[in-house]
Amino acid sequence: MDIGDFRAARNLVELFLNRADEKGEAPFLSAKRNGSWQAISWAEAARQVCLMAEGLRAMGLKDGDRVMLVSENRPEWCIADFAIMAAGCVTVPAYITNTERDHLHVLENSGARAVIVSDDKLAKPLLPGVLAAGQAGFVIGIEPLRIAQTGQFEYRDWASLLTGDAAKARTAVDKRVAKIKREDTACIIYTSGTGGSPRGVMQHHGAILCNVDGAARILAEDFGWDDEVFLSFLPLSHAYEHTGGQMLPIGMGGQIFYSEGLEKLASNIEEVRPTIMVVVPRLFEVLRTRIMKQIEKQGRLANFLMGRALAIGSIKGQNEGKGRLRDKPMDLLLEKALRPKIRAKFGGRIKAMVSGGAPLNPEVGTFFEAMGLNMLQGYGQTEAAPVISCNRPKVGLKMDTVGPAMEGVEIKIAQDGEILVRGELVMHGYWRNEAETARVLKEPEGEPGTGIWLHTGDIGHIDDKGRIVITDRKKDMIVNDKGDNISPQKVEGMLTLQPEIAQAMVVGDKRPYVVGLIVPDAEWALEWARAQDEKFDIKALQDLPAFRSAIRTAIDRVNQDLSVIEKVRQFAFADEAFAIENEEMTPSLKIRRHKLKERYGERLDALYKG
Repeated sequence: MDIGDFRAARNLVELFLNRADEKGEAPFLSAKRNGSWQAISWAEAARQVCLMAEGLRAMGLKDGDRVMLVSENRPEWCIADFAIMAAGCVTVPAYITNTERDHLHVLENSGARAVIVSDDKLAKPLLPGVLAAGQAGFVIGIEPLRIAQTGQFEYRDWASLLTGDAAKARTAVDKRVAKIKREDTACIIYTSGTGGSPRGVMQHHGAILCNVDGAARILAEDFGWDDEVFLSFLPLSHAYEHTGGQMLPIGMGGQIFYSEGLEKLASNIEEVRPTIMVVVPRLFEVLRTRIMKQIEKQGRLANFLMGRALAIGSIKGQNEGKGRLRDKPMDLLLEKALRPKIRAKFGGRIKAMVSGGAPLNPEVGTFFEAMGLNMLQGYGQTEAAPVISCNRPKVGLKMDTVGPAMEGVEIKIAQDGEILVRGELVMHGYWRNEAETARVLKEPEGEPGTGIWLHTGDIGHIDDKGRIVITDRKKDMIVNDKGDNISPQKVEGMLTLQPEIAQAMVVGDKRPYVVGLIVPDAEWALEWARAQDEKFDIKALQDLPAFRSAIRTAIDRVNQDLSVIEKVRQFAFADEAFAIENEEMTPSLKIRRHKLKERYGERLDALYKG
């Protein structure tokens, strides 16, 4: 295996099959079955991919046909994805949290000719969409589906597509794959849609290979390339996990373990002992809160050590990883007495934890760095396959930046401050949406002749070390009634770092000041209720003046560190937590502002009256 393999590969399938040939019977994809981790080897995965590819061709699927994939993270997801591409088709991943309406939109827009779904539970909201769209002629169940009558589509069992002559299938796949070029579409990934209908991003093979190349170079050059172990947790239907949690491990010849879900994530980490973790900021915030609460309960010494670790970490953060000489003795003590215990919770061999999908609060990044865990913040979007830049030790870690552009990525700051991107990683456009494509893939305003660039919608600048600093989001910016610009994500990030607050959304567009919608932290609320001898009922607690005052105190702590225009003057409680299930969060755990404004608009408007 060599770093040059990524540039030499003609497509993703070729890279995978080459890795499988090199790794042979070494374990590749592992999942918990009957309480123990069971692995599929590289050779077996390649065999299944080739057989399934030929099975899909035998069903009548042709080059360029779209195949929708609806499944939780599991080995079959990876096998199906590569089988679809090896058949000359295009994968259309869909979120398992999609409603019937969401599925119908993806099916109709993509024109998918076949659907692969994992089980009956996920088939329930999917099949009505399949029938309504009327284009998919085949439904394939990874696990047997209870379908008594098919009507307009044919049902196929997963196992039935894994039969036949494996050697003959490999020969046919090799012949077909040799014709797939880097510029050919590999998948259509629908953006999670913080506003409006999701758009289908056409990611070509070269875009993802360019991403894998850039990420692998960072890991190899800054941390060393060994036998890497990845724990897959984020949805594979999201571009971030699809590239970072599947394609990158494959490119690096690593082993992938599939997490059992959020409830068991902590124990999975300790069992699997990953070397690389790809996670969204919200999860890091939750883990930080849990660790801090555990330390608080351990007495004076533990709290003293944590305080010193954070103070030293903060100084290092300001000096790009360099500490003070006078802190060295304490640093050595922390390295023996505190940090190993924290690192053990993450398996003890983490090289790097990569945060992406949303902005990481610098305070959270500094916390994990202080614990001796390398925290890298990446930046990107689905339209760029999806990683554009990433922090790395080689350049100097600075938590308020998202690092320099990755290898093969060109960055330009437009006249209005928007970050523009160019390179092989940029999508070829949105599927069947020329208007939206033209809106984001265009020449910079006022700069004719500079060529086509991806307009990210993010505002920022490049520092003296070539690191990107994101300051605002064009779309999400609050512009108050005086014309001042306020970044809601900054304020929300600071609010959710308070132990009393689990989630927050702030508004204030064309208004005299900022107000907030708050979801109290349930664990903190329980402890507060016990201390006040009150019954724990989160809705009833919100009516108590003392409870409201406690939340107000938390907001005021944040306000102390905000400018006059950013301060949260009033707040209201949400009726329930923002969640994927109530469509108030995207699958990558970003809040859907338009949904929250629709639901709580009147309540928020009332905060400006009287």
